[in-house]
Amino acid sequence: MKYDICVIGLGYIGLPTASVFATKGLKVLGVDVRPDVVATINSGGLHFHEPDLDILVKAAVQSGNLRAASTPASASTFIIAVPTPFTKDSNGAKIPDLSYVEQAARAVAPHVVAGSLIILESTSPVGTTEKVRDWVHEELARSGRVGSRLMVNRSQVADAHEPGTNNPEQTEAERRFPLLFAHCPERVLPGNMLKELVANDRIAGGLTPEAGRAAKELYQRFCTGEIFLTDARTAELAKLTENSFRDVNIAFANELSLICDKLGIDVWELIRLSNRHPRVKILQPGPGVGGHCIAVDPWFIVHSAPDVSPLIRTAREVNDGKPHHIVARVRKAAGKMKKPMIACLGLAFKADIDDLRESPAMEIAVALAKAGIGEVLAVEPHVKGLPDSLAKLPNARFCDAEEAVRCADIVVLLVNHRQFAGLDRALLRDKLVIDTRGVWR
Repeated sequence: MKYDICVIGLGYIGLPTASVFATKGLKVLGVDVRPDVVATINSGGLHFHEPDLDILVKAAVQSGNLRAASTPASASTFIIAVPTPFTKDSNGAKIPDLSYVEQAARAVAPHVVAGSLIILESTSPVGTTEKVRDWVHEELARSGRVGSRLMVNRSQVADAHEPGTNNPEQTEAERRFPLLFAHCPERVLPGNMLKELVANDRIAGGLTPEAGRAAKELYQRFCTGEIFLTDARTAELAKLTENSFRDVNIAFANELSLICDKLGIDVWELIRLSNRHPRVKILQPGPGVGGHCIAVDPWFIVHSAPDVSPLIRTAREVNDGKPHHIVARVRKAAGKMKKPMIACLGLAFKADIDDLRESPAMEIAVALAKAGIGEVLAVEPHVKGLPDSLAKLPNARFCDAEEAVRCADIVVLLVNHRQFAGLDRALLRDKLVIDTRGVWR
């Protein structure tokens, strides 16, 4: 069977995208390397929490338009939506890890045909869409489906292509086996994903104008927002820029909180009053920045242009350093107690979701449990038990919010889940409270 779309990666972006296309009548194959995820989706279930997504997935599967598998199959369009984390080199510098993208690109290569559209949705460093093209072509050459002399030195012909694209002169093999490559980053907020997936504006950045137009036409099947055409490199940097902008502004708020701690000033009151200025809108501080976008994407820019990105680097360092500040505050408070119980309220990276990726709350809870200064009572209403990094530590146990607060000597509010705002404030009497979100001011 030939599918209309094959989506590689059925996580927080891939699964909603595959499901929406399927409910629009397209035949969609979703691919994931995790057998439990494949089985869950084929049964109409969901392996993570996102409001209303379970209904969409079930409808898509029951319609026969969505099926999950562990390997790709023939399709007109391939969408790569796999993780793009970072790793560290021998000097400790953060560098992009494109291994998942490379594996996905090489996996789809046996299934492409002339004219196939390959879209990279994964948030990626500048130039990754070109790498996807090269990996696919390498696999095609290796299999003998096209000639082995695929690539030219594109840096030497960079001025020979049409303005606004990343596609220099094509090789003869590329002309005989044309493929379309584009980068179409998502702009969605966990917890409101389905609405934003449909309504938000998007960017379609092609390695050729034809690829950009083909990607735009595809997403117009469900997007009500405007879709802007550009080249792939600009599309890649646009997504990184959006998240870096937010990171820099959050870093300003977090740095203010450090200053206020030092000077004995209420940072929440300070920001409230400062924001009365008609042209000032300071964000709210917190225990750090998490998630797979804001906490990661700025490092991709820094890695690409380290000599001219000191502001973006410093903002990342400020936000990465905030969890250490919170841990130090708890340790100082615990120093006057004998083996205190420490309630850590929230483990997700933001409010009212179950996503723990790059979560500063998780980092703080793990650091406190490892420190051995007391027992950590971990509270996360959106997961069913302790995450592995906490489960293996003897000083941590899973609790509900009320039990944790009742038992704790120190209460650390790390995530502003709605449930925590509704806790009986009387439970906080005689507790040492560290509210990193300003919920209980």
